[in-house]
Amino acid sequence: MIKTLTFGAVHMTVAFTVAYLMTGSWVVGGAIALVEPMVNTVAYFFHELVWERIRKRPATIAAAEV
Repeated sequence: MIKTLTFGAVHMTVAFTVAYLMTGSWVVGGAIALVEPMVNTVAYFFHELVWERIRKRPATIAAAEV
């Protein structure tokens, strides 16, 4: 759990730093640092759903598509 929390802190710090350097605005940097990780979390959820469906496909269908 600590690794997850520290990764979240690194992610938000990087998002803030990049946005601040690109815009020069503390407000924009802060907004992006908060919004981007939330959007990324939702995208990751759907990414995992797709991969779970791929994993559950029968082997014959997967082999035929290669």
